[in-house]
Amino acid sequence: MSTRFDALPQRRAIIDRRAVADVLAALLPGEEDSAALRAAATPLFKQALEQGRAEIARRLEATPTSGSQIAASYAFLTDQLLRLIFDFTVERLYPNSNPTAAERLTLLAVGGYGRGEMALHSDVDIAFLTPWKQTGWAEQVIESMLYILWDLGLKLGQSSRSIDDMVRMAKSDLTIRTALLEARFVWGDEALYDEASRRFDRNVMAGTTRSFVAEKLAERNARHERMGDSRYVVEPNLKEGKGGLRDLHTLFWIGKYAYQVRSVPELVDKGLLTRDELRRFRRAENFLWAVRCHLHILARRAEDRLTFDVQSEIARRMHYADRPGRSAVERFMHHYFLTAKQVGDLTGLFLAHLDEQFAARGRRFGLVGVRRRKPRQLEGFVLDRGRLAAPTDEFFNEDPVRLLKLFALADRHGLEVHPLTMRQAGRDARLIDHGVRSDPRANALFMDVLTSPRDPETVLRWMNEAGVFGRFVPDFGRVVAQMQFDMYHHYTVDEHSIRALGLLSRIEQGKLAQDLPMPTAVMRQIVSRRVLYVAVLLHDIAKGRGGDHSILGAEVAERLCPRFGLTAAETETVAWLVRYHLLMSATAFKRDLADFKTILDFAEIVQSPERLRLLLLLTVVDISAVGPGIWNGWKRQLLGDLYDAAEEVLGPGHKQRCRSERIALKRTQLMQELGWPEAQFETFANRLPESYWVAESTDIMERNARLIAAADAAEKRLSIASQADPDRGATLVTVYTSDHPGLFYRIAGAIHLAGGNIIDARIHTTRDGMALDNLLVQDPFGRPFDDYDRLARLKQGIEDALANRSKLADRLAAKPSARTRAEAFPIEPNILIDNKASNRYTVVEVHARDRPALLHALAHALFQAKVTIYSAHIATYGERAVDVFYLTDLIGDKIVSQSRLRTLERLLLEAAEGKIAKRAA
Repeated sequence: MSTRFDALPQRRAIIDRRAVADVLAALLPGEEDSAALRAAATPLFKQALEQGRAEIARRLEATPTSGSQIAASYAFLTDQLLRLIFDFTVERLYPNSNPTAAERLTLLAVGGYGRGEMALHSDVDIAFLTPWKQTGWAEQVIESMLYILWDLGLKLGQSSRSIDDMVRMAKSDLTIRTALLEARFVWGDEALYDEASRRFDRNVMAGTTRSFVAEKLAERNARHERMGDSRYVVEPNLKEGKGGLRDLHTLFWIGKYAYQVRSVPELVDKGLLTRDELRRFRRAENFLWAVRCHLHILARRAEDRLTFDVQSEIARRMHYADRPGRSAVERFMHHYFLTAKQVGDLTGLFLAHLDEQFAARGRRFGLVGVRRRKPRQLEGFVLDRGRLAAPTDEFFNEDPVRLLKLFALADRHGLEVHPLTMRQAGRDARLIDHGVRSDPRANALFMDVLTSPRDPETVLRWMNEAGVFGRFVPDFGRVVAQMQFDMYHHYTVDEHSIRALGLLSRIEQGKLAQDLPMPTAVMRQIVSRRVLYVAVLLHDIAKGRGGDHSILGAEVAERLCPRFGLTAAETETVAWLVRYHLLMSATAFKRDLADFKTILDFAEIVQSPERLRLLLLLTVVDISAVGPGIWNGWKRQLLGDLYDAAEEVLGPGHKQRCRSERIALKRTQLMQELGWPEAQFETFANRLPESYWVAESTDIMERNARLIAAADAAEKRLSIASQADPDRGATLVTVYTSDHPGLFYRIAGAIHLAGGNIIDARIHTTRDGMALDNLLVQDPFGRPFDDYDRLARLKQGIEDALANRSKLADRLAAKPSARTRAEAFPIEPNILIDNKASNRYTVVEVHARDRPALLHALAHALFQAKVTIYSAHIATYGERAVDVFYLTDLIGDKIVSQSRLRTLERLLLEAAEGKIAKRAA
């Protein structure tokens, strides 16, 4: 009997069923006890399974890209093993020399196993089929087989049904129907399988094609939404994600249901795929299966998410190598994303073919449609049932600028592009040459799409999917499907840029006014609208070139903008925005905004209110498009504070207030807020150093004042207060206690043990020796740390740490790491010491791999270095932590001694590397 496994080479090297059967036949001759026989046979089955898996693993190592063959090999091994177990059970354990018609039994492979595709740890989905109600003999056989399979450690998905039960359940349950759609005879009564197949075709499938396809497409859409709705997520699920194996399976299911095909090549005969599309289907399937098989071996379990910690190893196993500007893992993931894109293209084309063939008169298949009309003209294109289409196969060849016009018309009229025209555009994108790129018509059409007031994100994504975008803007083509191998960026560079443009469009339309009120208001004030859209498009255009992508990107902007039709002044502004697109976030997140020199230095680079507005909007959409959860209230607060401060400096008629004027104004505001008698307020205010009045906002100062007054009245030596601050996206934790060396690192350790992350710290000492530390704390998900029980533990933990009641070092060492994935990234710690960033403080910036209690370790190193921490600003970018400290020596001066600076750098570097084992408790 011919099977799908006939093409496998040297199948007996995987498992020789006859040889194993001979050994089983000779096992315990004359023994009739089924338990004894099963116990003796199971090790033999186990040995055959392990030897087969070892052989398949050897083949995968020798030919690491032969995914389809390896997937078929695992299914072949499972088939042969099940046949051996079936025969052994019915011949040795429960022999039945004269079975009745009711005692027929068939074993089917269903689901992925039914397709003949498996990875090492895939579920073994099987179905036992009987003609009618199960007999006692069948129950014994099935139960015994299942026990053997479980003893082998296989993960089973199994069912036992009569044919009538199978039909009834398949009618009512889409999952069961889909699994049975791929049912394949493995062993037993083949006539019973044939009967079940006829009943399934006649009683289940007949007349239900349209509903099945509609349900499958709805299921696919829901799955995509659940998995992130993008094929460019940098830790993709290669089975369930967009562009993954399940999308290929869905095409086959639909084709099989609608046309009763038995294999993928038959889809060509039915006109649902062309031969070229079949080749692309096979290449994509082979690549995805190769990756999945490697992933199962590495993970040692059923795993389908391609996480950072395995990407590098799979790249190595599949023989990817480093190239200039791109590492092996980035090249591997680039191949993955291009494959996922191909799967998406195939899906659209397949459904278009199906639509054309299967549509009822005047209706699109599986979807609410419109009455069929004679296609009407639209500037040379035609409308085919509401979709924009090319009228002839040579249409783009006659004038390649039409490739740009296609998408401009789609945007202008709110039309979907016909999938067959998308395929045609992809085929003809090669016609875009230097002549087309320099054609003013083409550039004007491109700019119409880019700066559209409607939905530029969707149309630009279509243009990218067709390959037209990358051909028309080759610099953009270089970042298509390019991943950044880190935990911070969630999408490929091209997808990130297109998402950023979509966010900008939604801000402009007022759709994000509730979440982004300041950017929405600022958007209405800008003059240079198209400058901003072009800058957002180009801000990451030079990533992956081996240099500073901001500087290189500005050079690209200077070259491209004139071609797009921008003036010299507009080009200069775009290039400036690309050059400095990280400036605002770096200043807001890594510098102390209470230090006025920070604001002056920033404003000196920005120079104009319009550039400030443009830079804010670019920064907001850049951060927001990185991935879910990256934008938060704390970042919104910091950027807003920086924007307001810089706007005041850059505004007309600005008169810089001296430090004493700003302090006096804050003191007056605070006294009004508190409503205290003047004498009481002055006594309180005079205890606080000048730096306190510069650093803190009025709302925090008010909370501090009331805490201090209550603590002093109660004569409390330690007082801890907490209050959630939704505007800042964190919880303000204030510690008021007697100052002593090492206070901050102990507080940092206690907060870490309670599950909190410090994102900002301002550390003050009153003139009478009391410490007043204001800490902004988030939970592990970047939200305010406001759970009542956890806050209670946090406060108790701080009290215990400061009173030396707990062995802080031991508890920190014992706490398990929650972020092992970060270890996949080689990050060399780096210490930057800057004595020019502030007039009063030495600014130290620590770059290191993020890990639990890193801040505690760094703070302890600063304690050892005998310096005073004025403020700390903590930022994380995926696996990378950037902790910035504003420091003085113990008498309040900048640290200028070269020997002290070298010692400081050494201690921080050791802490960042985790080399300091000794921790003060």
